[in-house]
This record gives sequence, structure tokens and C-alpha cells, in this order.
Amino acid sequence: MSSEIEIGKGKRGRRGYSLDDIAVIPARRTRDPEDVSLDWQIDAYRFALPFIGAPMDSAMSPETVIALGQHGGLGVLDLEGLWTRYEDPAPLLAEIAQLPAEMATARMQELYSAPIQAELITARLEQIREAGVTVAGALTPQRTQQFYKTVVDAGVDIFVIRGTTVSAEHVSANAEPLNLKQFIYELDVPVIVGGAATYTAALHLMRTGAAGVLVGFGGGAAATTRKTLGLHAPMATAIADVHAARRDYMDESGGRYVHVIADGGLGTSGEIVKAFGVGADAVMLGTALARSTEAPGRGMHWGAEAHHPELPRGHRVELGTVGSLEQVLFGPGRTAIGELNLAGALRRALATTGYVDLKEFQRVDVTVSPYQPGSVV
Repeated sequence: MSSEIEIGKGKRGRRGYSLDDIAVIPARRTRDPEDVSLDWQIDAYRFALPFIGAPMDSAMSPETVIALGQHGGLGVLDLEGLWTRYEDPAPLLAEIAQLPAEMATARMQELYSAPIQAELITARLEQIREAGVTVAGALTPQRTQQFYKTVVDAGVDIFVIRGTTVSAEHVSANAEPLNLKQFIYELDVPVIVGGAATYTAALHLMRTGAAGVLVGFGGGAAATTRKTLGLHAPMATAIADVHAARRDYMDESGGRYVHVIADGGLGTSGEIVKAFGVGADAVMLGTALARSTEAPGRGMHWGAEAHHPELPRGHRVELGTVGSLEQVLFGPGRTAIGELNLAGALRRALATTGYVDLKEFQRVDVTVSPYQPGSVV
């Protein structure tokens, strides 16, 4: 049965589903939540939580990267953010949090126009390493050639190349593009790369030797990519497609496992649960962690797209704070809207549907039932 629908006589389009459109279904067996494991491992690095802190200045500072690592997750520092442009960005973060909405984009463009300093990249990564947690930092494809040696020399454990859309084959008439396959082959650390949102794009990224592929673009709370560029990928369909690409790549490569990491549109525990249910191995969280009282955004949230010097594709959004980072991860929950105790909710969802680990949970049955806010279901 074809999933394509006719848009008009000259164009057909594939139907896609967001995480709000689906739900996981309990089976005949349930489990004790205490028997459920949320462990996740990529390359040689093992984590008690499958949660990755998104490299966004409003969510991850060196201190919150360290705190997330100590709680069992993986924090990723934005190596093109304020921490690598300014010796002390705290006053600037406070200023961004207090800016009137109509002034926020222009002022952030000014602040982020300061040059990235290689010595600050080194200092921030060394600070994280000294705390004894796994060290991860992110660059965009445009900056990777310029700074990757600094990052590797600073002792990064996991290298993240993250952009709105990252392809294995970038064609340019004006500049020598980053050759991902050669770059990853020559690099002596595991690389996570993305975003990708289709089977074909993800399969090509897997063939570069990446250890993990980020799934999604334009779907986060602070992104406006759909309005500015017309790009959007409903996350449930995107994750399931990339999950299928990973399955086929395992056959093609003789068993090499590439991790599928959902990235975007994961602001509540229910959305996180469903991301795993359609094939994710781990989730990259921005909004969910930016709500913690320790988050550097002070209740505000923004991504790199919000301060692009020529074409902003996001904005600063007000989230407020709901509790400490520990409460966000482990509770106790004080509301019933999925903002606190993310690990507890994921553990209980696996137990309720009869699964004991995340890889098994990828086989859970799902139903398509579009959610309408305010409805009773």
C-alpha cells in the first residue's frame, strides 16, 4: 500500500508522521520497572542514560556538561558558542535571557560575531576532562576543517559534527568541501554526524564510518527552519527511515552497528519514549534540559540557527524552569506533562510494554492516532 498522496496532478508526496501522531501499545506482558536497563554504549563509551545534551548554549555549559556526565548521560559542548568566544560569557548569557523579544536576534548576532578562540576550545574541553566524564564537543561542517586538530589535541573522546542538514557529499564550486569519509577514517575518535532525515541520506552517512547518525532537522522548539527554508521532517517517520537504513547497512557492512540518535522535537518524556519506540538508540535533548535551573539559558532557549549572521532560522524562546537537572532526569515529578523524571518515564514505559532494554523496545507495536490538543484520548 503506497504511502504517497496526490498533492496536485503534477506532484505527489509521501505521508509522514510526527511523534505526536503515534503512540506505543502495551503488550500481553509487563515488567517491574526496576528490572529495566537504560544503558547505552557507543564505541568504547558506556552510559547509564541514553540522553545526550544538545550542543546549544542555552542548555549546555562546561558545568552542565559535567553534571549530565556525572548523572550518567553525555553532554556535548558547542565549540562555536559563547564559551569559545569569550573568557567569561556569564554576563552575556544573562543579557540574552533579559533581552526584549524584538531585540534578541540582532543582539545575539552581534555577540556571536566575536571570533572563536582555539585556546578557549582547549581550556573548556580540559575542564570537562578534569572532571572525569566523557568529553564530547561539536563543530559544524563549515568549521570542522579549521578547528578539528585543536579539538582532538585537547583530548575529545567523541567528536560531533552537527548541522541543520549534513550530507556525505557536499558539492561546491567555490570551496573544497569536507570529505567526511576521509576525515572520519583519519580521525582516531568516534564521530557522531547529522542531521539526516531520510533513508538514503542516512545510509550514505553510515558509509563514511560514522559511529552515530543524528536524525532530524528543523523540528526543535527554537527552530523555524520550516518557515524560513521550507524544510521539515516529521520525526517518527524520519527515525523509522534511518532505523531501516541502519538495518540494511548492517547487512551491507557485515554487521557494523551505527547508532541512530534522535535530535529535535523531544521536549517531553512521551516524545522521548516514542522516539525509542520507532528505532532510536539514544536521544539528543535541548529543550528538555534547558528547563533545568542550572541551564545557562536561565529559562530561555536558542540554537545556533537563531543567530546566523545572514539568515536566522530560529529564535530565542521562553521555556521557564521546572526543577534541577537531577529532577528533570530522575524526578520526583511535580506535574503530569512530561517535563520531569525523564529517565523514570522511559523506564516505566518499557516496563509497561514488557521490555527490559532499549534495543528490545525498538520492536514495540505502535499505533497511528493523530493527537489533537485538548481532546480526551
